[in-house]
Amino acid sequence: MSYQTLVLAIWVVPWALFADGPADNQSDSVRRIPPPGVAIPEEARRELTAAVEKLGTEIASLHQDSTPSGLRALIPDVQIFHKAVDWALRYDEFFKTNEVEAARFELDEGFKRAAALRAGKPYWTEARGLVVRGYVSRVDGSVQPYGLVVPEAFDAHDGRDYRLDVWLHGRGEQLSELAFIYDRSRNLGEFTPRGAFVLHPYGRYCNGSRFAGEADLWEALANVQARYPIDPNRLLVRGFSLGGAACWHLATHFASRWAAAAPGAGFSETAEFLKVFQQESLTPAPWEQKLWQLYDSTAVPLNVTMIPLVAYTGEQDKQIQAAQAMERALRSEGLELTHLIGPKTGHKYEPGAKAELNRRIDALAAIGRNPLPQTVRFQTPTLRYNQMAWVTVDALGEHWETARVEARLVPDSNSVVALTKNVRALTFAIPPGLSPFDPTTPVVVQVDGVSLTTDRPESDRSWTTSIQWNEGRWQTGRPSTPGLRKKHGLQGPIDDAFMDSFLFVRPTGQPMNPAVGTWTTRELNRAVEQWRQQFRGDVRLKNDTEVTESDIAQHHLVLWGDPQSNSLLARVSPQLGIPWNANGVRTPSANYPADQFVPVFIYPNPLNQDRYVVVNSGFTYREYDYLNNARQTPKLPDWALIDITKPSSPRVPGGIAAAGFFGENWAWHP
Repeated sequence: MSYQTLVLAIWVVPWALFADGPADNQSDSVRRIPPPGVAIPEEARRELTAAVEKLGTEIASLHQDSTPSGLRALIPDVQIFHKAVDWALRYDEFFKTNEVEAARFELDEGFKRAAALRAGKPYWTEARGLVVRGYVSRVDGSVQPYGLVVPEAFDAHDGRDYRLDVWLHGRGEQLSELAFIYDRSRNLGEFTPRGAFVLHPYGRYCNGSRFAGEADLWEALANVQARYPIDPNRLLVRGFSLGGAACWHLATHFASRWAAAAPGAGFSETAEFLKVFQQESLTPAPWEQKLWQLYDSTAVPLNVTMIPLVAYTGEQDKQIQAAQAMERALRSEGLELTHLIGPKTGHKYEPGAKAELNRRIDALAAIGRNPLPQTVRFQTPTLRYNQMAWVTVDALGEHWETARVEARLVPDSNSVVALTKNVRALTFAIPPGLSPFDPTTPVVVQVDGVSLTTDRPESDRSWTTSIQWNEGRWQTGRPSTPGLRKKHGLQGPIDDAFMDSFLFVRPTGQPMNPAVGTWTTRELNRAVEQWRQQFRGDVRLKNDTEVTESDIAQHHLVLWGDPQSNSLLARVSPQLGIPWNANGVRTPSANYPADQFVPVFIYPNPLNQDRYVVVNSGFTYREYDYLNNARQTPKLPDWALIDITKPSSPRVPGGIAAAGFFGENWAWHP
């Protein structure tokens, strides 16, 4: 057995041993995820603790010293090693006794990098092969790692732009930062295309590139693109098992970003997979079932027309269900899925099929992404995913009902022809140098049979125009209706706030009543801890009396408590979508007693309408849902009323008395 194979056996196979199954369908008996760690020798703990403290001091001095800004930007490449060992010690996340050696290795690398930064010689920025790097996330200010395979032929000065493949890892309940970084320092991975970079996102642990895990992918990719010459038209995405599920999601919801996609196994939707793979009987609330559409690739099969996609599954793998579900969905749009099947193979790549997959993906990479497809076909139920190539959907008729756009460039007549469904505003934007239109003539947009004369292309051969449905007809211009409206990044549901920069705001006053105070304190503490465990960061947290105008400008505000205990909530409460005071929580249909019911909801911040206010909620899926990644979908919509006299559980924060969505103008929606 080669050293490379040995490392793979030690570090990768154990992650796969923690499979989901019917035993994880008992919501009253939920395993802890991540699991408790193992004891390490006390002498080793003292040694590592002292080294972590010393490295932390080194990092602090790098921040404080007159380190040039270009080098200071590389400090996260040191911090990742400190965090990995610090968290393993602090939170009982040594899962194997041999991880002590991994910790020593990572601390040693951290000290080497700190010394190199101080000397102005960051050697790893020019390294080839396996390189682990880091960045500071906009979402919560945490340091997050990612792995790279840098091609041996890479030359930063040769003027070339390089292909980059994203590889999305499988489920790993023990995949701490410590384990991830050690693996990414030793294991080249499943695919290493010749002459290409390979990005291995950590993905904030084990979530299939959902929620903050999705944000991690784009932040890590942007970090790589800022540091290396990457060809934006030769980005490819692959993954297997949970990584395959992530690949289905990213391929269908961001189809025009990639030159090709290669999902392996995994799942492509929620309901059928949980029935087949988990043998689970599902009884979702109506809003939960609607919200499955957020990540169900089967809900947006039309988008596969915009990306070359090659799926793979082993013939004997139960996760073949993912590709079969997509095959049915694609056929509803007149499409056939390219699906390679490994004969007599279970949950792994079969060598012959893997070689054929590589041949096809390499051929697609050589062609590259078309930066200006003549025809765009796009399907979405939400403005969270609102762009495909040169088409952006700016407003919907109704969220969680399918919206469609089919738009075509017609250069011969200097026009665009578009057909829409459930769309109320669109922007067409062609980047500089790519407009096919005559720059001396206005472009005509024909939408749903209505012709609109729009602007000419710019002299740099870019072209942008917006149209809106207003007063019963299509018109030029952006949405002009006064007041609030749902738009990209401000459309809900509650979980949407945790995909961008957010700040928890803790109350300092007395609650309206003890029951509300006890419940909100418990849920706040739980949300802080669960964010750390599941999304691997410490939330930003301030008292209500400490929030600044800068905080209001920069962050979504997650307000805990009630309008009496939280002064900031008191300030904005009269302008939020759900009236709440000492007399109760009022909806158009009922009044709920204040000592029994607490509202949780998301709404545009009255103090900054480009940001959210969230009241009394973190991300909405809970411990039961950690046991199978297909369960990790939003469990609450835009608003809910929680009966706090009913016990919380691994599935709910209490009794859900009522819940629903606000309308497209953020008004109460029956």
